[in-house]
Amino acid sequence: MVRPIVRDPIFLQQKSEPATKSDQQIIVDLLDTLKAHLDRCVGMAANMIGEKKRIIAFENGPFLMVMVNPVITSRTGEYQAEEGCLSLDGVRSCTRYQEIEVDFLDQNFQKKHGKFSGYTAQIIQHEIQHFSGELI
Repeated sequence: MVRPIVRDPIFLQQKSEPATKSDQQIIVDLLDTLKAHLDRCVGMAANMIGEKKRIIAFENGPFLMVMVNPVITSRTGEYQAEEGCLSLDGVRSCTRYQEIEVDFLDQNFQKKHGKFSGYTAQIIQHEIQHFSGELI
């Protein structure tokens, strides 16, 4: 189900909790909502649809990918970027890393490890930042 985008900064600044298998519908709704906004959005965190859970969905090349409870375990190549967010107006400066490694669960709750670089790494970092309640 496509859900409305949360734009309330007070809600977005709250920390997210680990997701569990009982949060499967949130994954479905997050993917549906991302698909509905692909014309202007490349990734979403669950808090953007009103759920304080550690789940993200994003474009990875031609595919959509889900990460449940992702943790960045390695990062290299610090740089400054300017990013926007569907939940916020305007663009803001932030620090990102060119290459990252991430431990996560896939949408079937299977353990995974991935290495990402470039724009995909930037998207993942932006979405994971939502978990801490820190707005870009």
